[in-house]
Parts: sequence; structure tokens; C-alpha cells
Amino acid sequence: MAITLTVLGDSAAFGTGDFDSEGNARGWGWYLSEVFHDGCKYFNFSRPGAKSQEVREVQLNKALETQPDVAAVIVGGNDMLRNGFSPQALYENLKETCKRLLENGSEVIMIELHDPGEILRVPRLLKRVIRRRVNAVNATYYKVAEELDLILIATRKIPQVYDLRNWHIDRMHPGPAGHKLLAQEMARQLRERGFELEIPDSPIQDPHSRAAKIWWLICKGTPWFLKRSVDLLPVALILMAWESLRICAEACESFFQSFTRVNPARNTSHKSRHTR
Repeated sequence: MAITLTVLGDSAAFGTGDFDSEGNARGWGWYLSEVFHDGCKYFNFSRPGAKSQEVREVQLNKALETQPDVAAVIVGGNDMLRNGFSPQALYENLKETCKRLLENGSEVIMIELHDPGEILRVPRLLKRVIRRRVNAVNATYYKVAEELDLILIATRKIPQVYDLRNWHIDRMHPGPAGHKLLAQEMARQLRERGFELEIPDSPIQDPHSRAAKIWWLICKGTPWFLKRSVDLLPVALILMAWESLRICAEACESFFQSFTRVNPARNTSHKSRHTR
């Protein structure tokens, strides 16, 4: 009997970064759907820009109607980029979504976020801010996965994951080769859970020219960035200011600790001489 694979989430679930010749997104979900031994019915309800609340309140009901054997829940990146990001709200949305899928009898997969600081060309301070939020999202993923016994793909442990050839020109989404790598890792994990499927073949090179990628970035990537900037840039500036204060506080704390480690000996020596 054919397996039903259903995907929920944001642009990383949608397949952004991997498009066919007609501009249709494919992504790791499509590659994975092609390798089940008994065939696969593939549904993808993800939407670029979606946050975890939308997945829980909108996409989940559609997904449950498909009665998925395997469900992938890939969301959190847009939560992280918004003002008012709440790890607790992300946790509650993810846990409720995954719990209902499990109660439906689905095997549930999530994907750890990569470290954007490894490949993004942004100021060091902004990298620290982004890394802190990404780590908060990943901590939530690991907590939900452990509590519910889900499959969590450890993206950062995939060999050569930060090779730029595996990434889309925006360096936020996998390219065709990166989507293939994710599909391969998911297939291995599903095999361990008893599913019968092949490992997708080796990653492919991106067939699109650099000019085509730049055109995509101008036409789609730039509008995306500008739309997010209304919310993200003020927050980024505030967070970078807080990060600067944090760095100063850590430096001061380190200085005073080193000072007190040296000074007690002097104080003790002074006391001894005064006593005599």
C-alpha cells in the first residue's frame, strides 16, 4: 500500500531554493516521496512565510485529513525573525501540532536549523544575535522531539552541510543539492523506524545559471527581505544593542574576576604585616 507523506511548514518545507524548469518548487519532500518501495501519495500544505501558529491552526487540519503515515513539520524560522519572538509560544504550537499527528498514527519528522552565521556575510554582531535566536529555536525542537520521540534531523552533523554549493543564492534555504542531502538523511532515519524506501541518489548540481539565481534574488528575495525588514530591522538593532551590552558586561565580569583572583593575596599579605 502506498505511503502517505504530508508536509507542513514554511519556505524550508515548501522547497524554496529548488525549482524545476517551469519555476515550480520541489525540495526534499518531493525527492523523499519518489523513493518509497510501495509508492507515495504526497501532500504539501506549507507556505513561505508561515509561522508556527498558522501551522497549528490552519495547516494541521488539512494535513490530518490526508491521514499521513509520515508527516514532516518544518517551521520556526519565521517565528525567530519576527518581533515578539517567544520560544514558549513556538514550543506550545509545535508540541500541539506534533502531538495531534502522533495521535493520528503518523511518524513525525522535524529538521534542526543550520547555523546561518557559517555562510551569511553579515556583521559579526548580527551573527551573534541570529545565532542566539537560532539556538533558541533548536533548543525548542530538541525538547519537543525528546518529549514525543520524534525524528529530528541533525542538520549541523550532515557532512559538508556548509559547502556553498549546497545552498541557494540567498544562503537561507538549501539549493537542489542541499534538499537532496536532507532527503537522504530523512530516508535513513525512516529506514531505522521500519519504513521501506531507497536512499535518494547523490546530490545534484544546481542547473540554474548564476544570472538566473541573481534574477530570482532581485525579483523574489529582495521583496521578501524588504517585507521582513519592517519588522526585523528595528528588532535587530535593539538586539544588537543588547548584545553589545552583554559583551561589555561579560568583559567587565571577566576583568573583575581576574582582579579579585590577584588581589586577595595582596590583601592577605597586607593584613599579615599590619598584625605584626
